[in-house]
Amino acid sequence: MDQAQQLRNVIKLRDQNNQKVEASQMARVVTVTSGKGGVGKSNLAVNLAVQLRKAGKRVIIFDADFGLANVEVMFGAIPQYNLSDFIYRGKRIQEIITPGPMDIGFISGGSGIIGLNNLYREQIMYLVKAIEELNTLADYIIIDTGAGISDQVLEFVMASPEVLLVSTPEPSSLTDSYSLLKALYRNPNFVAADTTIHVISNRVSSLEEGQAVFDKLNSVVSQFLHGKLNYLGMIPQDAALDKAVRQQKTVSLLEPASKSAKAFEVLADNLMNGTHNQVLAKRGIVQMFSGFLQKRK
Repeated sequence: MDQAQQLRNVIKLRDQNNQKVEASQMARVVTVTSGKGGVGKSNLAVNLAVQLRKAGKRVIIFDADFGLANVEVMFGAIPQYNLSDFIYRGKRIQEIITPGPMDIGFISGGSGIIGLNNLYREQIMYLVKAIEELNTLADYIIIDTGAGISDQVLEFVMASPEVLLVSTPEPSSLTDSYSLLKALYRNPNFVAADTTIHVISNRVSSLEEGQAVFDKLNSVVSQFLHGKLNYLGMIPQDAALDKAVRQQKTVSLLEPASKSAKAFEVLADNLMNGTHNQVLAKRGIVQMFSGFLQKRK
């Protein structure tokens, strides 16, 4: 029996024992990704976390952008432990959460994800039980993936109930975003009805340009992939944001009155209060990791 099937059986058994977490108690899982690097993906993840925290939400960021450590750099904190320490070295889930600004927690993936498809049944049961604890620690879990069209990025996206796709108006960024979407929709394991894909237009000069970025992507996805995207909003070109990036800071904390910080605030509000599929809300962090392992069979 493969590890993915073992995990599905463990989750099913816990459900039958009436230990299932109600949908209203589940942390909302949001995966941030992009078709190429350098479009502001990690910056978005961190600023979105800050704005959600300002709105009173408890937030944990899972940094799955292995090797770059962008989240910890912008938070100015070095994690003592990562997911590998949790899976293989007996650390509790709370011990691998590094505190950031405003009590935002983040988890470093390290090389732990790579080993998820080689776990024993006892490790899987431990993983499921511990991951369920995140529902008591956070209202939102933001997963910052790597950029591009790697198998690992696609697996995270396919397993996620909600995805934030970051693109800029540059033709190369639009092309790369479409390439990622094409790889996703043409993957036999992808079920479009199970995932809401939100587009965020970054580094735009106006509301109209932000809308145009979305319209271009949505048009080709509709025409050639028979899919549908959702427009979450835009982030404008802003000298304050450029300054914060150079200083490896978070603009929502460094200059909260700037136009980019205000735009991140609007995005957070759209994410919290915009319409989203209530059926998808029933898929929490445990179900996401189950889906992740299913894609690694």
